[in-house]
Amino acid sequence: MSGSAARSVRQGFEFTDQDFSRLRELVYRHTGIRMADNRRDLIYGRLSRRLRALGLRSFGAYCRLIEDGHNDELEAFTNAVTTNLTAFFREAHHFDYLAETLIPELLKRNRDSRRIRLWSAGCSTGEEPYTLAMILRESIPDIHNWDVRILATDLDSEVLLKASAGVYEQQNIEGVLGSRLKRWFRKGTGTNKGKARVVPQLQELITFGKLNLMEGWPMKGPFDVIFCRNVLIYFDKPTQKKLFDRFADILVQKGHLFIGHSESPMDLTDRFALIGQSIYKKNR
Repeated sequence: MSGSAARSVRQGFEFTDQDFSRLRELVYRHTGIRMADNRRDLIYGRLSRRLRALGLRSFGAYCRLIEDGHNDELEAFTNAVTTNLTAFFREAHHFDYLAETLIPELLKRNRDSRRIRLWSAGCSTGEEPYTLAMILRESIPDIHNWDVRILATDLDSEVLLKASAGVYEQQNIEGVLGSRLKRWFRKGTGTNKGKARVVPQLQELITFGKLNLMEGWPMKGPFDVIFCRNVLIYFDKPTQKKLFDRFADILVQKGHLFIGHSESPMDLTDRFALIGQSIYKKNR
């Protein structure tokens, strides 16, 4: 069979092209994310677990549940289809630029207000905002005399719970080396043996919250810095343009935007200028 009649039956579930198309449309409607054709196996694998948990026998029944607006399952659906891949000091050149160039610039520019605001948009399990907090603590000697805050948001409520807890498996902190590891983490004991927790001095700089980038943003800003890395690649071009313009709206003049190496605003808006490897400055 081919076209919409094509189907696959795996582990007892029928999964037709029509099911896949319907689910992709639901993903887009609720998250703004465009699922490519090669995401079929990912969709099946993640959502088949939801069918088993709910005692459903078909993807059609699951689609109807989401379409009917079942709020609890809508959150579980969103969590299931959201891809979360992150690491401490991922794309290290961004954090080098932040520490060596941008923070000294902000300390001069904001010396009167003594206020610095950063946003980690798509923070996943927290590695990015905690890395930002380390850099801020290390780069601002008198940080206690400054009003410094990091907003960390994500669409997935489950990863936000892990992020706010700040507890990580040993293998997840391998990117944090030497004295930095000793300074910013505490080894777990008892039931937490083999894990490590970030110190409270990092957690107190961060506010975690659930946010769908496609919906209203309750925060007013303005932000000096936005990190939104490897998030925009999941959106189509019109949605990317909308988000780049919204980022520009909420950034201060000459504010900085850090994005993934596969992302670029250059053909979508003229409100940013490239100043480094996937680092942009707002120009209007």
